[in-house]
Order: sequence, then C-alpha cells, then structure tokens
Amino acid sequence: MSLQGKHIVLGITGSIAAYKSAILTRLLVKKGAEVQIVITSAGKEFITPVTLSALSGRPVISEFFTSGDGTWHSHVDLGLWADLMIVAPATAATIGKMANGIADNMLVTTYLSMKAPVFLAPAMDLDMYRHISTQRNIEKLRGDGIYIIDAAEGELASHLEGKGRMEEPENIVATLEQFFATGHDLEKKKIMITAGPTYERIDPVRFIGNFSSGKMGFALAEECASRGAEVILITGPSALSASHPNIVRVNVESAAEMYDAALQNFPQMDAAILSAAVADYRPEQKSEEKIKRSGKEKFTLSLISNPDIAASLGKIKEPGQLTIGFALETNDEEHNAMKKMEEKNFDYIVLNSLNDPGAGFGHDTNKVTILSRNGEKQSFALKSKDEVAKDIVDNAFGNGKLTMDN
Repeated sequence: MSLQGKHIVLGITGSIAAYKSAILTRLLVKKGAEVQIVITSAGKEFITPVTLSALSGRPVISEFFTSGDGTWHSHVDLGLWADLMIVAPATAATIGKMANGIADNMLVTTYLSMKAPVFLAPAMDLDMYRHISTQRNIEKLRGDGIYIIDAAEGELASHLEGKGRMEEPENIVATLEQFFATGHDLEKKKIMITAGPTYERIDPVRFIGNFSSGKMGFALAEECASRGAEVILITGPSALSASHPNIVRVNVESAAEMYDAALQNFPQMDAAILSAAVADYRPEQKSEEKIKRSGKEKFTLSLISNPDIAASLGKIKEPGQLTIGFALETNDEEHNAMKKMEEKNFDYIVLNSLNDPGAGFGHDTNKVTILSRNGEKQSFALKSKDEVAKDIVDNAFGNGKLTMDN
C-alpha cells in the first residue's frame, strides 16, 4: 500500500466537518500510515482529543506546552518527522493564517516548520468559500506550492446548498495514495527545462522575438518539481514566476545566452525538456545606439544563424540521458516533427499545430501529440497547459521510465 509506513500530520480546525476527520484518521491508519493529529482550540469544540487519540493511537497535540510539567511539543520535530501534512478541515481563518504566516497556534506553527508536502481540504459556508479574501488566500497558498483538495458542493451546515463541503475522507485518502504513488516518481532526478522566447537585439530598444509566453515550459517545470525532481529552468524574457522550491531559475535573453546555459547544465542532468521558442537567427550587426529612420524608405537587416541548442545537446547526450523536444508546425505537421526528432536526437517530441484553435503561443491551453523514437504516438484533446504538462511527464517519465533508463 502506498501509505504503508508514511508519517502523516493531520491538522484539524474548528469546523463542523471535523467529524469527517475521525473517519479520515481511521482510513489512514487502516492503510498503514502513522497519524499525528494537531488540533486547534476551536477544533476541540467539535471533536474531542480522546476520540482522535483512540483512532490514531497517538496523543493529540493542541497546545505548545503540556499543562503543569513544562514539557513542550516541538513543531520543528514534527516538520522533520512528517512525510506529508494535511489540514482537513481547513477553515477560512486557518487558511488566512497559513497564507500570511500568522503562527499563533500549534497547527500553523507546525505548518511553517513543515519540510514535507502540505495539503488543504477547505470546509466552510458557501459565501465564506467564494469570498474574494478566501479565494485570494487559497490562490496564494497554491502559489506557495500547497496542494488544494477543492471543496465539494452539497448541503452545508447552514442548510444552504453550494460549494464549501469538505471533500469526503475516502476521496482524500485516494488523493494522497495517488500522490505517493506518482507524486515522487522523479525523486532525486535532475531535469533541465528551457522556456519562453529569446530576444535578439537589433539596437538598445528593438529586437527580433516571437510570441511565446513561456507558459508551457513553466507548467512543465512545476509538474516535474512537484514530483520530486530538481529542476533547472532556463527561461527567456517572461513575466511568469516559478513557485516551487525545487526550481532554480536561470534568466537569459538571447539564443546565445540560452545555448551557453544549456550546455553548461546539461551534462549533470538526467533529462532535458526543450520547450523554449528559440530564435533561429540574430542580427549580424547589433547597433550600440538607437537606429534612426533618417528619411530612409528601406532598412535592410542582415541575419545570421543562432547556435542550435537541441542539435548540440543531441550530440553530447550520454546513454541514460533523455531529451524531449517541441515542434510547432503549420503544415505537414507529423512528418516535420518526426524529421526534427531524428535530426536533434530527441527521445520524444511534442507536436502542436497553429491550425488548432487554442494551441500554441499565448494561450492557457494546448493540444498536443506526443511522438517517440520507438514509433509510439499519443494524441490528446485540448487541455490546460498544466494538464498537458502532466500528460507529457507521464508519457515520457511515468511508470519509472526515467529511473529504468538511468
């Protein structure tokens, strides 16, 4: 069982849904997990520590100090002990405290000391859940790398119908099992990802570039990092941010700078995903001053080839290293992608077409076909780029493929 022997800290807050925490505790223990419960003072108004201790087989922690004898509960030790922390139910108040680092109780202090992944299962009335401040705090935590198990719809404690019910314990356990089954399949792997456009300067204020936003590359970086990989993200100019602590961002501007960074880092990598839209050409001469129009009707710009990052990595690729490329095509898509995969020595190539609405530059969605050197082909419907990133990683690295190849 994927939860066998796992150390799980279960945080319980002051919500009527705390009764579900008893069921959740029992299910986790049945799956073989060791469960340490940390409950807020408000949480004890809804379910007793005696009940939770009986189910978990461990004393329930609520306060910093044990009354009377001066012993204290170490939130630092809990942060080191745990393989995972889940707060279920998570009230609006606790979500707000976690999002803003307000450590005024044992639960939030434990969260701030946690080195393991953290999950939240919100529970509150529908108006509280959809309030702009609650949603802002949830998104802030999501951006910090916290996994959100979204609230379900149904009858609430107020007897109103809407979104705000804590997800059912059985579904929460299934989510955690799936996380441990696939969530760390890239543990200790090193993956280099290129993202975004490159800018090739003409003069101090003009450049040759393209419409790439970097969204696909950043989504891939977040997906690989969330599954345990150490990620080097080499990105051209992009307004996006990388939130996962496993991502080291390297900012570059030109194709030459990306080439140098890629060749420097690739020898230490287990894999590389080359999703950047790298300019094929750059100006032969770059003016140090702004070029004036000066009444000229024509302006001729001489271009020279940029170094081919993918081809260069393909030449130095060692046995066991895996490379994935991208092909954005407008005609003869599959033929051109297969040709590119052969020329660049890719193991996989991700094909997307500008002929597909919602795919390509600037969109939050993408529609891809993944082709492999062994002739396999898998096509996917239009999805968010986060979902596409999961499909790519599952296809290329899933089921231990990267581990087996190395």
